[in-house]
Amino acid sequence: MSILPVDQVDEERWHQKRRPVALDGRETLLRRLIEELVDNAPLKGDKYQRIMRRHVQGGLPWLSKSQVITAYEELCDLDVMEYSAEVITALQKKPTRSQAGVTVVTVLTKPYPCPGKCIFCPTDVRMPKSYLHDEPGAMRAERHAFDPYAQTAARIAALENIGHPADKIELLILGGTWSSYPRKYQEWFVKRCLDAMNGVDGETLAEAQTLNVRGQRRNVGLVVETRPDHVDEDELRWFRVLGVTKVQIGIQSLDDHILALNRRGETVQDVRAAVRLLRLAGFKIHVHWMPNLLGATPESDVTDFGRLWSDPALRPDELKIYPCMLLPNAELYEYWQRGEYKPYSDEEILDVLVACKTQVPRYVRINRIIRDIPTTNVVAGITKANLRQIAQQRMAQQGLSCRCIRCREIRRQTVRPAELRLRVDSYETDTTTEYFLSFERDDERIAGFLRLSHPHRDAEHPFSELQDHAMVREVHVYGPAVPIGEDSQGEAQHLGLGAQLVQKAKEMSHEAGYSRIAVISAIGTREYYARHRFEVDGLYMVGETGD
Repeated sequence: MSILPVDQVDEERWHQKRRPVALDGRETLLRRLIEELVDNAPLKGDKYQRIMRRHVQGGLPWLSKSQVITAYEELCDLDVMEYSAEVITALQKKPTRSQAGVTVVTVLTKPYPCPGKCIFCPTDVRMPKSYLHDEPGAMRAERHAFDPYAQTAARIAALENIGHPADKIELLILGGTWSSYPRKYQEWFVKRCLDAMNGVDGETLAEAQTLNVRGQRRNVGLVVETRPDHVDEDELRWFRVLGVTKVQIGIQSLDDHILALNRRGETVQDVRAAVRLLRLAGFKIHVHWMPNLLGATPESDVTDFGRLWSDPALRPDELKIYPCMLLPNAELYEYWQRGEYKPYSDEEILDVLVACKTQVPRYVRINRIIRDIPTTNVVAGITKANLRQIAQQRMAQQGLSCRCIRCREIRRQTVRPAELRLRVDSYETDTTTEYFLSFERDDERIAGFLRLSHPHRDAEHPFSELQDHAMVREVHVYGPAVPIGEDSQGEAQHLGLGAQLVQKAKEMSHEAGYSRIAVISAIGTREYYARHRFEVDGLYMVGETGD
């Protein structure tokens, strides 16, 4: 009754279906187990173990959740049970992995010298700069010798084994400063990730991308992380050759004095210039911000966070808040030993987080609060790993709320089109007028959104082929991921919300005087945009606004 261990996945068999569960005439016992598990969902804490223990006493062997899912699918094949996606959701080990509409697969690059000298950054010779060997993602990468194919294949197999569809994949490539790696390595790395998704090796990156356009597991988003001072026009064109659609940049602080104290090696002007180029090139902009750096105070951090939104040259789309964690293998540790640095207490950092979350505009998504570093590594300061949950509880007690996208996603709730209304929010940046189009219920829960940029006409575009083009920077429909080709059963996906958003963006751009509109399409979304009359034109897909 075993399933394929993820650490034994190889190129020939990783994409095969889970091994069947030996029912051995126990169909009735398995059906009763599954029905009880579903009735008691969500299966938090030790609830699953308690239910499983009772059924083991009744004659079943101990089953993992992935084995229960496999057994359920086989019972459906035998017409013993009726298939329902809700049952799969109830049995999934981590339903949040795909409730945002896509399945995220994270891989890590090999250890490589980092150009930065940041004093807060840990050094682990086994890992890329800033990563520790006992972080979950780093452990997976090291187990696969940082091989991109093996990491991608194993992660997909693991996610599918716990019931997540993996036909729409956002590939997140982590590992320090991506731009510092040789381009030949970058090209090989992305190609091998795509080979794993495709289940077949392409001769070149271009061939792997072509195969993925109509593949069973499509890359619908590609994310890399780099430093602001590495962002220029040439680098962003290279990113598009690779298929990158979102860029994470570590800004850490918006105070030049704080940046200098922490030897960040960049300035606030570098950040502004990078964000400007990223936005004009259509990328989704994801920044990392760090409270509790050397020289900062809780009060100065709250003020600094506000600059993200008050400065029109910034205003990112997504955000990770990474409170500085004092680690023994970071240079900052020596400052602490000399009494020159004091980490915030849990209460101080919670006060900062609450004050920051109340400032976040509704067009922004806070993806994470706190690094995925085991707190056993922390020398002093932060001791709690669930800061987001605690901060939200604190806000609720104070009658406050966070308006960020993540806090308002529709997630797994059933969506009725009649309940949704189209809302259009706008805001100015130093180079564009931005529009955030969203389908929302009256309770402000978001079912889908689109980011539309109208570049200012009086500014010369650094990408000449995009001059006088409107730009769709992101289209995202929420709810549990619906496999390609399947109809919606009440999920937001496949209700036509994306098509309506794209059409509205075209209409708005036409009214604003733009005849052409570009979209920063991922490799695996080209077919989708082609259905909306976009055609590949160089590094982007382009369509007419008046069609």
